[in-house]
Amino acid sequence: MRSLWTATTGMSAQNLNMDVIANNLANVSTSGFKRSRADFQDLLYQIMKVPGSPTSDDTKSPTGIQVGLGVKTAAVAKVFTEGDLIQTDNELDVAIEGKGFFQVDLPNGNTAYTRAGNFKLDGDGRMTTSDGYPLQPEIVIPEGANQITISETGVVSAILDDDTESTELGNIDLATFINDAGLVAIGRNLFRETESSGTATIGTPGSDGYGQLLQGFVENSNVNLVEELAHMITAQRAFEVNSKVVSTADQMMQTVTNL
Repeated sequence: MRSLWTATTGMSAQNLNMDVIANNLANVSTSGFKRSRADFQDLLYQIMKVPGSPTSDDTKSPTGIQVGLGVKTAAVAKVFTEGDLIQTDNELDVAIEGKGFFQVDLPNGNTAYTRAGNFKLDGDGRMTTSDGYPLQPEIVIPEGANQITISETGVVSAILDDDTESTELGNIDLATFINDAGLVAIGRNLFRETESSGTATIGTPGSDGYGQLLQGFVENSNVNLVEELAHMITAQRAFEVNSKVVSTADQMMQTVTNL
């Protein structure tokens, strides 16, 4: 009975869809988080009569008979729309208004990328993520520095000791990719480049299509609560309908058995 297995694929697909929605909702307050979206495809069709096949000497079947065999998950893709910018007035918080990613040096020597700009200082004065991964290029804030300033173009400066003028400490660069959706999410608000994303192109904030930096702001998650709740209700109803098909198919098989 095809309907039994077809409905099973529908239940499996909606279960995965609910997993994606649950992860989105769990990260509604995660800085720099990008929501995911599940994409589905129909499976192969059992062709019982080919469209255009002869039905008589002078006529042909206009549609044929094609019975679908269910659904499968084609992709779970990240949606890289910009989240709301939240003002924090923290001088180490930086948001990207536009395209681009901050570069982060991982303990294994590889480079990861993030949109979360809620940076901290470690014991050496380096700007790091909340996990202590240093920002690249490395920015070191000397002890006793005051009035740290990060410009829209990524220039980091501060007033040192008893100086009256600010001193430039370094520059924050941004990385862009041909295909942001091809990046691999590795947790901790970090992404890693792949062949699908293309190689990172490094540039100066505010120029040549790179987003500009806003000090004292962080980018919030781009999850829309109302939209996710609507998707959750739809997924729940679709799961219920498919489970009803399984139950109905079972009743039909029971009827045949009782004959």
